[in-house]
Parts: sequence; C-alpha cells; structure tokens
Amino acid sequence: MEIDPVCKMKVDPATARHTTEYRGKTYYFCAPGCKKAFEAEPEKYLKE
Repeated sequence: MEIDPVCKMKVDPATARHTTEYRGKTYYFCAPGCKKAFEAEPEKYLKE
C-alpha cells in the first residue's frame, strides 16, 4: 500500500485511478482532488 501524500489515506497502487509522477517517483491518490492539490504544490506535501 502507498500513502496519499495529501490526505494520508492508504491507496492500493494496483487499483489506484489517480497517479502522478514527480521527480522520478510515482505518487498515488485516493481522489482527483488530492491529485490536483499535490500537483499545484508538491513540495508543500512532501515536507511533512
């Protein structure tokens, strides 16, 4: 399981519908809103 960097929910990479690549790493999201928030300010969510 992966952790959604925005809301901290567990996401199964095998079934995740919302993903993005940032600095060579794939991030998985529970919903399109979390993906959009991350893509707008990725460093904000990676600092935590």
